[in-house]
Amino acid sequence: MIWILMFLGAIVAAIAGGVFLISSIAKFSLISNKKISFLLIALTFTFFYFALGWINALTIIIFVTFFFLFAEGLGKLIKKIDTKYYWQGWLALLCSVLYLGAGYYLCVTVVPKDYNLSTEKDLGTLKVAMFGDSHMSTTFDGDGFAKHLKKIEAENPDILLIAGDFVDDGSKNIDMEKACEALGKLDLKYGVWFVYGNHDEGYFNHRDFTAEDLRYNLTKNGINILEDEYTLIDNRFYLVGRLDKGLNSDRMPIADLVKDLDQSKYILVMDHEPADYDAEAAAGCDLVVSGHTHGGQMIPITYIGEWTGVNDATYGYERREKTDFIVTSGISDWALKFKTGTRSEYTIINIK
Repeated sequence: MIWILMFLGAIVAAIAGGVFLISSIAKFSLISNKKISFLLIALTFTFFYFALGWINALTIIIFVTFFFLFAEGLGKLIKKIDTKYYWQGWLALLCSVLYLGAGYYLCVTVVPKDYNLSTEKDLGTLKVAMFGDSHMSTTFDGDGFAKHLKKIEAENPDILLIAGDFVDDGSKNIDMEKACEALGKLDLKYGVWFVYGNHDEGYFNHRDFTAEDLRYNLTKNGINILEDEYTLIDNRFYLVGRLDKGLNSDRMPIADLVKDLDQSKYILVMDHEPADYDAEAAAGCDLVVSGHTHGGQMIPITYIGEWTGVNDATYGYERREKTDFIVTSGISDWALKFKTGTRSEYTIINIK
């Protein structure tokens, strides 16, 4: 519900922002006409609508409006500046280009994020690669994903974990299939493991493949799926995969899921949403990896999940009791092609 309200709010804000921008753009000496101003805004929105999608077009309008409001407010505070030229407008445009340009770059480029953890358990050394929220077809296609995967493979991890939202309603079948094939070609000691996120099975049934197609392609290419299940790997550590909390309110409590495990062995948990920290710590889990939050996405909504109590964390590392928690910002993004205050990543976790 909170996200629906956010989208409705964004639409209202974009419409109100458009009305405000008509007057603001008309203040430029080269324009000086609200009809021309309206036409320029409409053409700009249309361009970004077809180039980046409606969500990104709305986002651009909202942030451009914000920077114009900021510049106009600054202009009222600093009245001594020569107003012969509409410097507030040029300042707003410059801030918009810099902010949104940086946000686009941080979203579409992917970097590694390393963590070094220690354990008192007899695990030896374990190198875990993990990514979440690839949302296939958003910032890369199947071939682009395969290129990122080669960089992950070059890190020589023992195991690769996919923390959900591999695809979404906007993903294309050809990209999903190519991505699964690329995963199937990896030669890792302990293979590739997957848990479902809230987007993977689809919400609206308008993409050109089904949830069953996704499951078939994952399993056909040797990707292991865990759904409120665990497995003992090489008699060294347990890997536990949880159902998504948002879609499965009746999922198994973590205490029940791990109650029969040998607590002397390392327990690694994959949980798409970082929203059950206290219970996972109380259950004696050693490491919990999550995604879902996209690292907070964009300033100023970065911590809205924590503020509303939906998430326990937004990004990065935290330790509660004897449990380590890591939330990745995601290797891509759902629909929105901008990230600020965070960036797209894959994660390498060295445990010893």
